[in-house]
Amino acid sequence: MLQQVNGHGSGSAAHGGESLREDLQEFLGGEAPLQQLDDLTKVNPVTLETVLRCLQARYMADTFYTNAGCTLVAMNPFKPVPQLYSPELMQEYHAASQPQTLKPHIFTVGEQTYRNVKSLMEPVNQSIVVSGESGAGKTWTSRCLMKFYAVVAASPTSWESHKVAQRIEQRILNSNPVMEAFGNACTLRNNNSSRFGKFIQLQLNGAQQMTGAAVQTYLLEKTRVACQAPSERNFHIFYQIYKGAHAEERVRWCLPEGATFSWLPHPERTLEEDCFEVTREAMLHLGIDAPTQNNIFQALAGLLHLGNTQFADSGNEAQPCPLVDDAQCSVGTSALLLGLLEDHLLETLRIRTIQAGRGRQVFRKPCSQAECDTRRDCLAKLVYARLFDWLVSVINSSICAAPDSWTTFIGLLDVYGFESFPNNSLEQLCINYANEKLQQHFVAHYLRAQQEEYAVEGLEWSFVSYQDNQPCLDLIEGSPVSICSLINEECRLNRPSSAAQLQTRIESALTGRPRLGRDRLSPEPNFIVLHYAGPVRYRTAGLVEKNKDPVPPELTRLLQQSQDPLLKVLFPADPEEKSQEEPSGQNRAPVLTVVSKFKASLEQLLQVLHGTTPHYIRCIKPNSQAQAQIFHREEVLSQLEACGLVETIHISAAGFPIRVSHRNFVERYELLRRLRPATTLGRHGPCPDGGRSERPPCTEPATLRGLLQEILHALPAPLHCGRTKVFMTDSTLELLECARAQVLEQCARHIQRGWRRHRCRTQARRRRAAVLIQAAVRSWLARKHVRRLHAAATVIKRAWREWRIRMAFLASEELDGVEEKHSSQAPCSPSSSPLPLAQTRLQGAITRLWPLGLALANAAVGVHGFQRKLVVFACLQLPVGSPRSCAIQTAQEQAGVLSIRALPQGSIRFHCRKSPLRYADTCPGPSPDSVTGFNQILLERHRPGHV
Repeated sequence: MLQQVNGHGSGSAAHGGESLREDLQEFLGGEAPLQQLDDLTKVNPVTLETVLRCLQARYMADTFYTNAGCTLVAMNPFKPVPQLYSPELMQEYHAASQPQTLKPHIFTVGEQTYRNVKSLMEPVNQSIVVSGESGAGKTWTSRCLMKFYAVVAASPTSWESHKVAQRIEQRILNSNPVMEAFGNACTLRNNNSSRFGKFIQLQLNGAQQMTGAAVQTYLLEKTRVACQAPSERNFHIFYQIYKGAHAEERVRWCLPEGATFSWLPHPERTLEEDCFEVTREAMLHLGIDAPTQNNIFQALAGLLHLGNTQFADSGNEAQPCPLVDDAQCSVGTSALLLGLLEDHLLETLRIRTIQAGRGRQVFRKPCSQAECDTRRDCLAKLVYARLFDWLVSVINSSICAAPDSWTTFIGLLDVYGFESFPNNSLEQLCINYANEKLQQHFVAHYLRAQQEEYAVEGLEWSFVSYQDNQPCLDLIEGSPVSICSLINEECRLNRPSSAAQLQTRIESALTGRPRLGRDRLSPEPNFIVLHYAGPVRYRTAGLVEKNKDPVPPELTRLLQQSQDPLLKVLFPADPEEKSQEEPSGQNRAPVLTVVSKFKASLEQLLQVLHGTTPHYIRCIKPNSQAQAQIFHREEVLSQLEACGLVETIHISAAGFPIRVSHRNFVERYELLRRLRPATTLGRHGPCPDGGRSERPPCTEPATLRGLLQEILHALPAPLHCGRTKVFMTDSTLELLECARAQVLEQCARHIQRGWRRHRCRTQARRRRAAVLIQAAVRSWLARKHVRRLHAAATVIKRAWREWRIRMAFLASEELDGVEEKHSSQAPCSPSSSPLPLAQTRLQGAITRLWPLGLALANAAVGVHGFQRKLVVFACLQLPVGSPRSCAIQTAQEQAGVLSIRALPQGSIRFHCRKSPLRYADTCPGPSPDSVTGFNQILLERHRPGHV
């Protein structure tokens, strides 16, 4: 039903229907909307043709990554796209709440694996398998993933840990150019083809920070040192030292300008990988100093000169093969650079030592020309293989963390892509065998195992047919008879084996195998294996010899005698080796062949992958010419058929890639019940505490389904409960994780609120206690101060009373003595009469206030004359202006009152003559001779010059 919104309902509906019709016509009529489909499961119908058209449309629009269900399809752009791998884009994918909503990218896979490690969902360890043909971009993809993890997994909290993380990140990234320089080469299909397999284990600690890494290598193609196919090159490092060495280094390594080397084809081609300074700087960051680097490059230059050592046919089996022209100089230079004796080197290459008989007699036999060339090539391959393994060990020692410092890891598997050349030998057989194993791992994990598990768990599922490569694996590695077992048996028989004989044995023993074929038109003995990526024809010539990989003991002893410091490390002298050489008879140990070692290492790798959560990136090569904006539909179609991409899309679209056991699911998502409102009635009734009640985890499917309905009552997510597991899609998992994050956020807020409340209460209690303590301290200090003042006042009062009593006593004695003296000499006149009432009051005031007047009069220092009298009048409150005013007699030359005498207690007379305060009309001033006692003391104190 159409609804009118703001008066434009019908118009909007008409416009929407028109646009829908246009989009539908555009989708059905052209390829324009195909480039917007970022997931191949949205293509309808899912066929090889529709998938191919979608990939072509996206590739021509410079969109190189597309989701294919559980797999990411990566198209090689064959051109630099720097903005596609910028650090800003890495942070955008890392900071996104849901990276799956962004455009498909290898950073999406990297972020998903990193978050799976953080979520600790079993299995915790993650692995990324980067597969594809040679030249599809596997090495570049692995390099970008390592940069991504180095950025997002290095978030230290302190400056010291930041420096450590930066050093680890730099060393991990610097391991790439070193290993690519020594392990990659230019082939017919790829300018930077990995000639070895590697599994990089990025080690993370409990905080999901990268603490180190470890590198495991598989099957280095060391035969490339001495033998290169037409239009192919040797390892990059040889061209780097040949083109990038300085003038003095060229002299030291005997590499003059314009020199030619038989093991260095096509030196005129310049590639991006021919950057010597980058390799040098990376080696320096890995801890390989300049002198050690010089030893490495000197040994490599010696191998180049060794390749110019050519032998001629002697024509006589008893004589060693002579050297061709100019080969003598090459032998001398090679011996000099390798730290060997020239004669000893030539003798080892041309003469073979044989021990025979019971007495272990030693025989010396000259080698043929072919044997001399083989021993020369074997020497070069032995040195280079030991050097490569030593570099890997140095890299691991530099970047590997201690076992107790990391808990989880993310593995990056970058192996050689599927190869099919005009001439294929043991190297291509091992490489394609590894690709078959990885394809079988993918089929077993995503195609066969998932569908079988759906049936076992009781889910309604219609099986999707897929191409299973198990018959091809049975042909290569099966038991009791397979191609590998037959080649190993030829090696154990220790007999001369011809190519035709090996071909006959393979055809007779493996007759009827559907994956085995033969090219009857080829003149050379061969057999054909129908791999999942297509048929490959292998030559039987040289298979047994390469599988044996024999190393004559004379070569090892020769290299152990080298004076070069690096070769001494690579070939240490072993005193026990002589006693263990060439055991005879029944004591001979089984031969450990190349195929056996490679098969064992591959099985170990698959065990590691089975213990992790795998993620797949399928690299697709749009054309064989390595040119941008060229899309060859036939080549891409063959790759899509080989990797089973259409079947993967079908199963991913209809299936449930996420499978979690009941117990693990309940343990992780039981807290989602907190999202259910308290009034909601679920299957188990209302929850009185709002979903926070503790209940034992449920393991029954029916109970679990009811619990899930409580949790996801508002989420229309397709979730299915099997007998023992819960199955869900990626979108359901995203909803669950978002809801779980919401609950955890609410819990965090509750915890923070409770903590803040507790902190505020604690602070309030502490503040209240501090106030009480401060009040008690202040009260104690106040009481202490008052007690001190009271004690001081008591002491002052006591001293004052003692002084007053003493002064009264002295005055009484003085007045009594003066009275008696004057009484005897001059009696009072008969006309004397009692004092008037005013004078009596004045005398009383003087008697009461004389101490205060004495103190103030003496304190008024610097005041003389009339002002001083005013002070005394004011202190003693004497009447001013009275006709019978009293005069205070003071010493004319002194400042201050000399003496004040009060009437002694118990006396009824006023001794006006004896007092220093005399009335001018009745008492004449005393003479200095009549002043005695305390008055004399005061007089002497106030005399001029008295101190």
